[in-house]
Amino acid sequence: MDEPVAPAGEGGLVRVRLDLSYDGTDFCGWATQPGQRTVQGLVEDALAKQPPGRSVPRHVVVAGRTDSGVHASGQVVHFDVVPHDPAGGGRISVDEQGIPDLGRMVHRWNRILPADVRVLGARVVPAAFDARFSALRRHYRYQVSDAPWGVDPLRRRDTLAWNRPLEVAALNAAAQELLGLNDFAAYCKPRDGATTVRELQRFEWERVAEHLIVAHVSADAFCHSMVRSLVGTLLMVGDGRRAEPWPAELLESTTRTTAVAPAHGLTLTAIDYPSDEELETRATQTRAMRTLP
Repeated sequence: MDEPVAPAGEGGLVRVRLDLSYDGTDFCGWATQPGQRTVQGLVEDALAKQPPGRSVPRHVVVAGRTDSGVHASGQVVHFDVVPHDPAGGGRISVDEQGIPDLGRMVHRWNRILPADVRVLGARVVPAAFDARFSALRRHYRYQVSDAPWGVDPLRRRDTLAWNRPLEVAALNAAAQELLGLNDFAAYCKPRDGATTVRELQRFEWERVAEHLIVAHVSADAFCHSMVRSLVGTLLMVGDGRRAEPWPAELLESTTRTTAVAPAHGLTLTAIDYPSDEELETRATQTRAMRTLP
């Protein structure tokens, strides 16, 4: 499910990129699961409901799977379709250059999808584009309220209520010690055959309102539950229960030893990609298993 849907180029297939936003509250995560409501399941169902005779992708490739309850404002997927031949006999509506009429399709998909999932845009991309493996970095936001009365009712679906005052200076001091290329085994849910070496490129906290604190986290890639583990661990520094050096000291552990923040405060906000000329090179680099020097 993580590999390109079908070979592009020789078979005449067209690769399409979709940008998605969703409220993860009522989903059992991104990935399709039998009998469960998932984002992937609904998106693929909408793509399948095309007028008769048009091509239907079997499934989509996502930039980053999100857990149950995690939101996204900048998720990216790709899929391949058979284009219409302007001379006749085609299977998807296109313009005179043979490019799919994606504006019309986006409108149709959003009419099919429920209100907690939106297709923000769609465009044709080079065959070398891979939503997952071509990504340069992923950006997440985590929101926390340290108000003594909890969280604003209007933000309860995307903001964690923390019952202790948080010190932003302590949060940032501890976060800075985690930046760079490290083995984040202590911060990841283990998966067989998967590396836990990641380059954490940004980890900053800011108080944007009297009781609202936002963490900005960016990396070339994240292992499973890594962002929530980083946030959960740092919150214990921010409220004074742990010393500032503690999160960096945990990097020495080869097993998961960190706290995990609840899912609903986390949002995938953006994914960066290289220029079209560098897509294939980037995908090759990403697929390679990394180790620390």
